[in-house]
Amino acid sequence: MFKFKPFDEMTPEDYAAIGLRSGLEIHQQLLTEKKIFCRCPAGLYSHEYDSEILRHMRPTLSELGEYDGTALMEFKTKKEIIYRLNRDSVCTYEMDDTPPFMLNDEALDIALEVAMMLDLSLVNELHIARKQYLDGSIPTGFQRTTIVGVDGWIPYKGRRIGIYQLGLEEDSCREVSDVGHRRVYLTDRLGMPLIEPVTHPDMHTPQEVAEVGEVLRRLMRSTGKVRTGHGATRMDVNVSVAGSTRVEIKGVPSLRRTPELVYNEAMRQWNLLRIRDLLAERGVTQDTISVSTSDVTALVGKTGYRPVRKALAAGAVARAVKLGGFAGVLDEHTQTDTVFAQEFSDRIRVVACLTTLPNMVYSGDRHKTLSSSHWRAIHEALEAGGDDVVVVTWGSEADADCAASEIEIRAREAVAECPVPGETRQAHDDGTNGFERILPGPERMYPDTDLPPIVVGRERFDRIRKRVQEPVWERETRLRESGLSDDVVARLVISPRYRLYRRLTGEAEIAPILAGEVLARRLVALERAGLDTASLSDDSIAGVLTAHREGRLSREGIVPVFEWLIEAGADGDGGGDGESTARVDAALDALGLSPQLDEEGVREDVAATVSAFDMTTLRKPEAAHEYLMGVLMRRLAGKAEGAAVARALETRLETARGV
Repeated sequence: MFKFKPFDEMTPEDYAAIGLRSGLEIHQQLLTEKKIFCRCPAGLYSHEYDSEILRHMRPTLSELGEYDGTALMEFKTKKEIIYRLNRDSVCTYEMDDTPPFMLNDEALDIALEVAMMLDLSLVNELHIARKQYLDGSIPTGFQRTTIVGVDGWIPYKGRRIGIYQLGLEEDSCREVSDVGHRRVYLTDRLGMPLIEPVTHPDMHTPQEVAEVGEVLRRLMRSTGKVRTGHGATRMDVNVSVAGSTRVEIKGVPSLRRTPELVYNEAMRQWNLLRIRDLLAERGVTQDTISVSTSDVTALVGKTGYRPVRKALAAGAVARAVKLGGFAGVLDEHTQTDTVFAQEFSDRIRVVACLTTLPNMVYSGDRHKTLSSSHWRAIHEALEAGGDDVVVVTWGSEADADCAASEIEIRAREAVAECPVPGETRQAHDDGTNGFERILPGPERMYPDTDLPPIVVGRERFDRIRKRVQEPVWERETRLRESGLSDDVVARLVISPRYRLYRRLTGEAEIAPILAGEVLARRLVALERAGLDTASLSDDSIAGVLTAHREGRLSREGIVPVFEWLIEAGADGDGGGDGESTARVDAALDALGLSPQLDEEGVREDVAATVSAFDMTTLRKPEAAHEYLMGVLMRRLAGKAEGAAVARALETRLETARGV
């Protein structure tokens, strides 16, 4: 029989044995000036707020007259939703008080560009839909979304990973807190444009999920038109094993955490299937399961167990749920360092809002909770036998009743034909996950009546197609064939300056190694030093490197010229080759880097320096070369190549030593 191994010991064959399938949904913010359905500024983050709005969410019927299961679950939580508004980043549209503007054209152009890079079949008439969100993350209770393209692919290790679709939609609020029946959001992120590529479940190991995610991340970043930084990219990971159903791990913030999350969810699903079979062996099935609930407030009223005693003293009540035949099952492992009891605790924490932990105890628990006498009294009151388990929970009357109901629901799910509920689950820092909500279905989608269809004409497609560059996997091959180092390739393959790299190594005849070094290292170092490298036009960068190729500027002078151009006000969008050449020449003159020393001039300067230097002042004569190189390059930097100076110095020192 198959047995789950530790994460580091699992092999592709092990994952094949359990039938692991996984897919990705990547939510990527676009680098636009405005939000998607209004004209508020995008990317204006702040914890400051000017006012608050309180709302309660209620489900609505879909166009087919059905309620979405997620919406009904969220409604059961009876949450108060508080929105914190900053007048600089939010408007009446986002509070559902005025109709939306037409979809942001800049966002649509970027979405179409990415769709073309994914080889998607493009939609020539966009229809805006509403997707219900009753968790409060969007004040309207729904998200406006549309599909831009379908049925694409990306290459991965000799096979194709299918791209189901690419969506374009508005981002949600940022959650500040979620305690009890009160959830608080900041609205600054609300309405920012997002694209969402969705893959088919074509990945079969946790490592493949992360690697495919990296391909998609690099592809989107290669456009130079997406936001980066914390929260700009968020992933949902879909996981299933043979015999289970799809489970979505929501809001994964980084790819490096993905493999362990997929591993633990696969383990969880496999264990839930195992627990179903264990219960079936005991005769506990969908048809025979026995569940009953009782009020045990009086029975536990004098317990010494502090969480229960404290809650009852504050007016709480206690409910006990008997699960027939479940003895010992709640201690069965599901994920790493996690047992089946956590499935119940998570559910009542989210749905019944019993957020103070522990929020339940159960008979047979290895941890000390209620006394043995209290458990005997509860078992007698519920007529529980040795094969049964009793779960006790507490809270306000409404919350305790809701919690008892959720315990019964989760127990019945455990013996269903598919014992893995379709859920959205929250990623934990330790690689495990916890219940967040019921997985949404198609019932939450319905047409938007405020916006007309958007026709995308051939002229627009052709205009965008002209700016689509070669995909990242072809870029990477080209860069590696040019002999660039791994770190330069990794940066340049997603850099918005990649098109400039092609120009430099093509018409400008700059050596690939130098072009890559400058674009992926030197400019990055200047940016990290606080200089605005974005103010350097492509023409000016090309002009500086051309001056080097023509022998008018040494390699060591390249960075000082960049610094001068930036600090002198740079050049915006350039102004053409002629104007950029004039700026570069002005920089060379201002820095005293022109004219360059020829080889004879270098030898003469080095000879004069060595002759004037008293070698007896050095405590270590063997350090003469290093010391004198420092002296020479401080004077000649930008006017002579370091390699030429080093050769001339070594020759002169050998002569001086009589070698």
